[in-house]
Amino acid sequence: MELIPGLPNDVARECLIRVTYQYFSAVPDVCKAWKHEIGSSQFHQLRKNSGLSQTIVVLAQADPVPVSESAGKYSPVPAYWLNTYEPETGTWDRLPAIPGYPNGIPLFCQCAGVGRSLVVIGGWNPVTWEVSNAVYVYDFTTATWRRGSNMPGPLRSLFACASDSDRTVFVAGGHDQEKNALSSAFAYDVAYDKWVQIIDMERQRDECKGIFTGGKFHVIGGYSTHMQGKFEKSVEVYDTLTSTWVQVDKDFMETGTCPKTCVTTEEGTMYRCTSGNIEVLMNGDLWRKIAEVPEDIRVGLHVVTWQDKLLVTGSDRYGGSCNTYVFEFGKGKAKEKYWKKVETPNDFSGHVQIGCSLEM
Repeated sequence: MELIPGLPNDVARECLIRVTYQYFSAVPDVCKAWKHEIGSSQFHQLRKNSGLSQTIVVLAQADPVPVSESAGKYSPVPAYWLNTYEPETGTWDRLPAIPGYPNGIPLFCQCAGVGRSLVVIGGWNPVTWEVSNAVYVYDFTTATWRRGSNMPGPLRSLFACASDSDRTVFVAGGHDQEKNALSSAFAYDVAYDKWVQIIDMERQRDECKGIFTGGKFHVIGGYSTHMQGKFEKSVEVYDTLTSTWVQVDKDFMETGTCPKTCVTTEEGTMYRCTSGNIEVLMNGDLWRKIAEVPEDIRVGLHVVTWQDKLLVTGSDRYGGSCNTYVFEFGKGKAKEKYWKKVETPNDFSGHVQIGCSLEM
């Protein structure tokens, strides 16, 4: 069947891959052939190989609530929503609300980009504060949400989460409803909507950070039940080929350092923000400062990576508006590094809790 009457299918595909992701959901309505085409992995691989894919950064971001001088010491918890930022166009937008959550997404949920989908896992109900094990999947090709299979095991909070960007999301650690730190771990196949338990980590790890790179799921830092708030220095690494935790690095972080700003690029280079600096991991065991963080984002820092760039958000003070910068490396032999401030509309200036990136 011809994709476009009168044109060879190869030429027709060259036309279709130029459709921006915002219009993906309208393409299937044209005809069955277009619906099949845009749903195929070959179509999106061709977009990527042709340099036509688009990067989307997804941020769980609070409503920007003005701080009143008469509000008192404690302010109401703001509602968080899933906002998107397109680095190439500078466009900000908001995803549709998760079904059943008209008052904002679950607090402290985790999210991961998998293929052309966004997976949101767990969190606390923003109204009742009940812990949830629910899974929601947003498909960018149809612009719709679907309910996934619940995360198994005990109801857990503040767990590590990362994806292989292809079809699997990994979770590990966190704590149960009795505040007991956990060592259990699971893998979620998004295509088959199926959870599989993987072997436990060697240690309990509450408030740990998950990173996936080089076929391995890294679980960084965290702390045990009896060491509340005293973060570990170590990292455990799950090898997806051997289905084993293959390494426990005892000096990956400094004792007491929260790992939430640790990120990795597509090439596997790890970065973190600490003590007002951007640092890079050298030779797997030494962190080296490469730049200072701008002063107006040093409070409430959050970092998302895509390609060889970092999107860093934060404020100049507690309760202040969120500012956004891109940290990137220049081209050429010098490989100079520089910050570029991102124009951020007021509606997207709230605190960022979590985030991830996808290539569409």
